[in-house]
Amino acid sequence: MSESASASAPGRVNLIGEHTDYHGGFVLPTVIPQRTHVEVERRSDRRICASSAQLSTNTATYEAGREQPGRGWLDYVQGVTWSLARQGIQVPGFEVRIDSTVPVGAGVSSSAALEISLLRALRDLLSLDLEDIALARIAQRAETDFVGAPVGMMDQMASSLGRPGEALFIDTATCRVERVPLPSTLELIVIHSGITHAHAGGGYAARRQESFAAAHRLGVARLSDLGTTALDRIKALPQPFARRARHIVTENARVVAAVAALRDGDGDRLGALFAASHMSMRDDYDISTPEIDALVAIAEQHPAVYGARMTGGGFGGAIVAICTAGQAREAADEISHAYAAATKRHPSVLVPSANQ
Repeated sequence: MSESASASAPGRVNLIGEHTDYHGGFVLPTVIPQRTHVEVERRSDRRICASSAQLSTNTATYEAGREQPGRGWLDYVQGVTWSLARQGIQVPGFEVRIDSTVPVGAGVSSSAALEISLLRALRDLLSLDLEDIALARIAQRAETDFVGAPVGMMDQMASSLGRPGEALFIDTATCRVERVPLPSTLELIVIHSGITHAHAGGGYAARRQESFAAAHRLGVARLSDLGTTALDRIKALPQPFARRARHIVTENARVVAAVAALRDGDGDRLGALFAASHMSMRDDYDISTPEIDALVAIAEQHPAVYGARMTGGGFGGAIVAICTAGQAREAADEISHAYAAATKRHPSVLVPSANQ
């Protein structure tokens, strides 16, 4: 075992497949250039001392085995050591320095990037025999069971397994992953709306509860157990359960169609799927905002853009758009300026990044 280690992990943008992962459905994320970097150094005691270049000027401390939630960003560090202990892995004391370019609350998985980067560093520090999917499971447990954010597996798997230039077609029921190359004729745009969100509590948790209530009324454990042939049965449910179930079932189908469109390099088809996904999130799942809708509408009006949609858990965050290759930088800047003028918000272009 070494005395120090360093590691990093990327944020992610989900191309399509929102709120399907906790129902064992399909998702299609890809990594973004922004990353979280951590440096860890072993201590001789059981104290864990964490500092963040972005989130705090002070060092936060706790003792391994005595994690207590409710300490803000430190909960994600505590959650990792707590989750490792549930795997039978006792973590010694360590210093951890965190530096990240993944924006918090933008819907691009800053929490997963922190969890996975820390787990990678601890895997090296402690010579742990843990595969990448195992890291994702440990990270998800940290976030759901310790932090209290009821997320599915997508974020952690994308951060742990994703590579630039490809999307991950993930069946979250089985953790089966297919790598889908991003076609050279298409380019991604990701713009943060300037409105942050959080998954621990609030609307995200409410939508999850409503969707499982819909599944119960339909006699299934998860809505991914149903296909689009069940839409007539879904339509007969009372509201809001019919709309919640309809989103999950149709979104699952859209992911499969989007994989085919990516493999064919079909921007028109992919753009239509993005548009349908956003309408479903806005109207059936009720997770959009007026500002996000405005940003999507402005993006869709740009001549280089095939389609756009909100990405992430909702209630703020970012949008993702697909456009003609070679035009993403100019289009992203023009969309951002138009959105800022219309809403007085302060967007930021995440993809293409400044160094792309």
